[in-house]
Formats: sequence, structure tokens, C-alpha cells
Amino acid sequence: MILSPALPSQPALWPSLLAILAYFFAAAWPGRPQGGLVRHEHPIWAALLVGWLAQAVAIVLDTVITQGDTMGARFGFGTALSITSWLVVAVYAFESRRLGLPGVRRVLAVLAALTVALGWLFPGQVQSVHGATWAPLHWLLGFASYGLFGAALLHAVLWRHAERQLRAPPSASGTLPLRARHGGQALGMPLLRLEALTLQFVWAGFVMLSLTLLLGLWFTTPWRWDHKSVFSVLSWVVFATLLVGRVRFGWRGRLAIRWLVAGSALLLLAYVGSRFVLEVILHRGSAT
Repeated sequence: MILSPALPSQPALWPSLLAILAYFFAAAWPGRPQGGLVRHEHPIWAALLVGWLAQAVAIVLDTVITQGDTMGARFGFGTALSITSWLVVAVYAFESRRLGLPGVRRVLAVLAALTVALGWLFPGQVQSVHGATWAPLHWLLGFASYGLFGAALLHAVLWRHAERQLRAPPSASGTLPLRARHGGQALGMPLLRLEALTLQFVWAGFVMLSLTLLLGLWFTTPWRWDHKSVFSVLSWVVFATLLVGRVRFGWRGRLAIRWLVAGSALLLLAYVGSRFVLEVILHRGSAT
């Protein structure tokens, strides 16, 4: 049953606007010059924190719907992207603060701001959880898998960048590029550590995706082989192949990243792609 409360076409504006402004500030701030003081980066991390907290408030206000004793959740492709970027920003802030990486920070902050705007512009449709006890857990696990695979992609980008740094030819002075001067070290972190983190996030995302599919099979009656189901299962197969290839054949480097990108693209098409078509192109809703 779909709830039909008198909801505005767009949810509350103020947390989304605050998050967007904070993220753009974090992206625009020049940051610490090489050899500068750490305090020069304090405004960046303060802005990221404000943006992250405001985005969390926006997500809660946008998605959690109550009407009397009935609870529901409003989801759309914009909300899914916003939750994903929120989780990826959290992972980046937790692991990468000591690394600096201003280019990565700027790209993530801009992408997070854009997804917040999409979440406000396309809040999606309200779905009832009445009679579907496991539906909220199914949604949470699905969004968690999005965030974990997003974090895996972030680390894969850092991994490839670190490899390029280590393989770069010496400069005219005979020295290696900055942060690539110590064997096995790049971006301030051992290269093998970046690789291991990437695969750890893939494993975690794979577990979340597997649980999501199992719960979907459990409470969805009858099971429908729609676009969302097909792309979700295909992404699961791709990620399973990647992990088997990693364990059995030692896949790594560009080959592993290609499988990761392919699986992530299929997973993106599964929910975000299908909801985008329904909400933006066809202008209608569908059950999540």
C-alpha cells in the first residue's frame, strides 16, 4: 500500500541548501600549501563536517515519513545517490585526512553537493512499510552496499593513482615524484594497503548486496524479474567473479578495477537507473 499524506513536492530546503553551500566551500578552499601548517586545512574539514551533518539531516527528513501509527519511507534515485555520496564522504574523511589529496577532496565535495541537490529535486515516492517487516532492513542493506562499493571505487582510484606515481620516471633532478620516494609508498600510504582496502570494501559490499537480494527474495511475493532485479543479480555475479578471480587467480591492478567498475555500473543501473527512468523520463512512481 502506498501512503498518501499531503507531502510537498520537495522536502525541507534548509538542510539541503546548507549541505550544498558547505560542500562547495570545502571544494573551493585552496587548502594547505606544500609544507604549510595543518591549521590551514581546518576550514576544509569544518566545512566537510557541516556539509556531512546537514546532508544526514536532509536524508532523514526526506526519507522518514510518519502518518499516525503508520511509517513509510520516501525513496528515489536522487536519494539513493545522496546516501551513497554521504557514506563515501564519511569513508574519505575517516581514512584520508592525513593524506591531503586536494583533488580527490574537491571532486567528492562537488559530487556530494550535486547529489544533495538531486535528492531535493527528485525525492521519489513514499513507500509503506506496513505488512513488510523486513522492507526497511532491505532498503538499508541496499544503500549500504551502494556506499561500500562507492568507497571501493574511491580506493581503486587512489590505488591506480598511487601506481602511476610509483611508475613515473624520475624528474630532471633525478628524484621521484613527491610522495613516491620510498619503496612501496605512495600518497602517504603503502600501495599494498590501498589495494587491500579496496578489496575489503568490495567484500563488505558483496556481503551487503547478497543480504539485500536474499531479503528481496524473502519478502517479495511474487518475485519479479524486472530491470532492477536483473541488473542487481548481474552485478552480484560480476562482483562474485571478481572475488573468485582475486582469491583463485590473484587478479589485481587494472584487471580487478575493470571488474569493480563493471559491477558498480550494473548496480547503479539496478536501482538508480530504473528509478531515474520512472521518475524523470516516464514521470511515474513504482514500488521500491
